[in-house]
Amino acid sequence: MGVIQIKGSTRRRLLGFFILLPTLISLGIFVYGFIGWTVRVSFSNWNSFSKLMKGEYIFVGLRNYFRLFEDPRFQTDLWNTLFFTLFFISGCLSLGILLAVLLDKGLKGSRIFQNLFLFPMAISFVVTGTVWSWIFAPGILPKFPQGMNLLYKLLGLESLQWSWYTSTVSIFHFNLALIPVIIAAIWQLSGYTMAMYLAGLRGIDQALIEAAKVDGATSRQIFWRIKFPILRPITLSAMIILGHISLKIFDLVYSMTGSGPNNVTDVPAIYMFETTFRANKYATGSAIAIVMLVMVAVVIVPYLVSSMKREVSK
Repeated sequence: MGVIQIKGSTRRRLLGFFILLPTLISLGIFVYGFIGWTVRVSFSNWNSFSKLMKGEYIFVGLRNYFRLFEDPRFQTDLWNTLFFTLFFISGCLSLGILLAVLLDKGLKGSRIFQNLFLFPMAISFVVTGTVWSWIFAPGILPKFPQGMNLLYKLLGLESLQWSWYTSTVSIFHFNLALIPVIIAAIWQLSGYTMAMYLAGLRGIDQALIEAAKVDGATSRQIFWRIKFPILRPITLSAMIILGHISLKIFDLVYSMTGSGPNNVTDVPAIYMFETTFRANKYATGSAIAIVMLVMVAVVIVPYLVSSMKREVSK
């Protein structure tokens, strides 16, 4: 009986392996194979279409990376990514937990508002970027020729009018033109963080809350001393996912503002797209892609490692 069980277990493992084999092969070729090819190209001189077609591969080491980090445009992109990530994550988390707390109170119509807050997630970044560009940019919609500036004018707040995402004003390397882009991104993904926090709040054992109330704890103390610590793992997961999105953001920025005047709203993904597919500088574009990959890996890998360690310890 023992031999039969071992053979049956081995047969199941082999069956599982062969079921997963097509997926493993596809991942190996179309994900990790292409990543390896991109790394190879980033170390080459393939900065023209003719060299690529002729296969004139010359190893240049880290030259493309050194030139890239000396490029003023790429330096601007890194600053833009930094500020976009900071304000985007903080905005989504703050608004998400605020909405979750309000919905968790069980007020009338909370289900309707919950669906309304989640609705932007069903829209693509391209649609979001297009609509918000109409809201902020003057002269696009005939009925709203001045966008938000027209609203300020109607409210008598002309002093608040400015050029929004066409502005070239910056404060400590932060381009103010990024503000409309950040607002649009927060609008789309704050519902996601709201859903995560709301699930966490409704999963808290009510016995803890009742015990705290019996001990005389106020609502604020219950939130900060009991609920908020329980929500920390959710906050970490949301930060990882939002950080991953912000570091490789492309479609929202491209459809809403593009690189903007003087590259005020430029991000590495747009620079990579224009460098690779418009200028045919494949080596430089590959170097940008690898830098983006490393940026995302710095955010994702530590989280995955810690998660695996927790699973093993269990």
